[in-house]
Amino acid sequence: MTWNPLFLATGIGSMPFEDPDYAVRMSLECVPEAPFWPQLPRLGLREQMEIQYSEGMPRVVIDHGKGRMYVDTSGDYSEDFAAFYEAYMLAMDPDGGTGDCSAMAISDDFARGMGVFEAALRAAGGKRPFVKVQTTGPCSFALTIVDENKRALYYNEEFRDVVIKALAMKCRYQIQRFRPYAEKVICFVDEPILSAFGSSTYVSVRREDVVAILGEMVEAVHADGALAGVHCCGNTEWSILVDAGVDIVNFDAFDYGETIAMYPDAVRAHFERGGALAWGIVPTSPAIREHSVEDLAARLETVMNNLAARGVDKQAIVQRAILTPSCGTGSMEPADAEKVFTTLRALSQAMRKAYPA
Repeated sequence: MTWNPLFLATGIGSMPFEDPDYAVRMSLECVPEAPFWPQLPRLGLREQMEIQYSEGMPRVVIDHGKGRMYVDTSGDYSEDFAAFYEAYMLAMDPDGGTGDCSAMAISDDFARGMGVFEAALRAAGGKRPFVKVQTTGPCSFALTIVDENKRALYYNEEFRDVVIKALAMKCRYQIQRFRPYAEKVICFVDEPILSAFGSSTYVSVRREDVVAILGEMVEAVHADGALAGVHCCGNTEWSILVDAGVDIVNFDAFDYGETIAMYPDAVRAHFERGGALAWGIVPTSPAIREHSVEDLAARLETVMNNLAARGVDKQAIVQRAILTPSCGTGSMEPADAEKVFTTLRALSQAMRKAYPA
């Protein structure tokens, strides 16, 4: 798909509000062309980043007393796996699958904002140009969540495969749920752990494995006709995302905006196949208090020009630009988060005025 979002604005996912109605209203008002359902981690343990997407996964244990989740890999789990893979094949088999991924549904118990968001879209009627959904990425999930012995699931190939396939179904479930309200659904896979790729902590995590894992997620998103994005809020090897076939590469352009210019060949290839860059130029830290729309527009121009100076066509950079916050706002002060979203909307309008279609 070739498309020109031209500074379309959307959000990452998490918000610091405790009122789902208010959070949904903020999303609909500040990013009206591509609103997203809000993740609300302050509402409790089940709304935390990985736990929110664990519903329906085999052998998951949520320990409310200790405020954590782990996966029990002990004993005989063959029946649990058989039931999971049967549901997976019924839905996902490219030859005979139904495509119905409701076996991995996300309930209101784990995502209060999702149901409120859907109700608001239904009440408004019509279709938005885009609706954005999001899922915790399998690398971040499997490297963060551990087994009963505190070993990361990533290093258990059987359970890692379950994580990948369950999260792929979570993506498709959301796309199917929100497709009636959008001309096109965007599904982001959030992979903050990739900022540590190549470090001594994850030296055994191979590049080709990450590309394959993300590629499986992208394939699932594309199976339902949606656009696949990957968000990483730190610096990483951005060509990994391009090689995985994502449609949208989302990065922290406020603190790491110059890093994308290190991969001009990958960016050109990404643009040639219709991809977009989502510039996370609005800071999700107390720095938002000190920056105006004009400041951020100038900062964005600088990092776009850095990329153009490496031989990437500036017109393509502009046409294929999406604007987002640098990360989720779930850990921010509510007033700061509000400024993030009002600034984002104003910046999108300012950049479109500077570069009219």
